[in-house]
Amino acid sequence: MLGFFIVIFASFCFCFQNVIVRILFNEQTILGIFQTGGFVTPTLQNSFLLMFMRMVLVVPLMASFATKLYPQTWQNIRELGNTESRPLLWRSLGGGMLMFLYLAMLYISIGLIETGVALTLFFTYPMFTSLFSWLLLGIPPTRFRWMVMIVVLIGTFLTIPYSETTSDNYNAVGVIFGIGAGLSYALYTVNAQKSFETLHPVPFTWISFATTLGLSACSLLILQGSSGLNWMYLWIGGFLSAIVTLTGHLMYNHGIRLIGATSAATIGATNPCLTAILAWLAIQETLNSLQLLGIVIVTLGVLLLSQEHRRLMKE
Repeated sequence: MLGFFIVIFASFCFCFQNVIVRILFNEQTILGIFQTGGFVTPTLQNSFLLMFMRMVLVVPLMASFATKLYPQTWQNIRELGNTESRPLLWRSLGGGMLMFLYLAMLYISIGLIETGVALTLFFTYPMFTSLFSWLLLGIPPTRFRWMVMIVVLIGTFLTIPYSETTSDNYNAVGVIFGIGAGLSYALYTVNAQKSFETLHPVPFTWISFATTLGLSACSLLILQGSSGLNWMYLWIGGFLSAIVTLTGHLMYNHGIRLIGATSAATIGATNPCLTAILAWLAIQETLNSLQLLGIVIVTLGVLLLSQEHRRLMKE
């Protein structure tokens, strides 16, 4: 059960990150007391900027206390330079590439189609995770787990808010990139589970963050930078986002090590549900009846999954 609680906590961190980004992009009323936000326009260029600002804080922050979380962190990273450890080094670097890829593809998808549609496509990743775990790791999902996964996805789709849109917004490229983001994230989780057989989550996560930082810096060099931004508030948002990003990924990767990529991905799919609840509490976003129904369905699905995991542990 510890693994389930760890992944749920990680999901809350990712939700908090989503709310921070929402505040940076659009003005919001915080706890019904004061208004703030809308410091940057939601463009692909600015999304890469926020990703870079987040990672440029996360990488040194994690480096400063990595040995407190896992004393052999830097020793493990140095050992990855050995010839016999090269496959593990490539998997670690691949984790960072996949992390950057899924974020970049999701941003592009959001820029081309409705945000709700893009997130719906992305949060099909538990299905892909199960397939990749089966094909690459030889771990077939049970029929019960497929049923729970479908229940969670139905609840997730109900939770995501949709706005009125025209058919012109359903750009085929945006749909492809939305699905591609889900595929990339699924590969990240399966790659992480395989890597954790011989490498601790702390050095793996730091390498992934450092790789994402390098790739996001390169993307900013290719795209022209933004000017006239309120940098103080962006850095405050970047710092808060860095804290929850770091905590969320460390907890999520540790959860993968405990309960496997498929179970972690199924719980992780509750992110839109938890984001809707947090946004309702923090910035007073309303929840309609379909969203409330989705929250109940998602909660039921996670409870069923945890009961199956508990039963398997007793056998």
